Amino acid sequence: MPGDARLAGLYTQSCKTCHADPATGAPLVGDAEAWAPRLAQGPDVLLASVISGKNAMPAGGQCFACTPDDFKALTKFMSEAHQ
Repeated sequence: MPGDARLAGLYTQSCKTCHADPATGAPLVGDAEAWAPRLAQGPDVLLASVISGKNAMPAGGQCFACTPDDFKALTKFMSEAHQ
């Protein structure tokens, strides 16, 4: 879970549903290999994909309370390896 309580709440409400379930095909939290090609596109392209939606991901991951900075922080959290 993100260390920031607000981000943890946003993650639980919106991101966790898909990014913690391998059956969804979404890159899983902490799976650096799955996140690498997405991160390689650059932060602006990745943020635009999150905001507009891409493939099966709905626009904004259905996080209606998320700001662009929230999306950046949540993506950073999900793309980093966690132990």
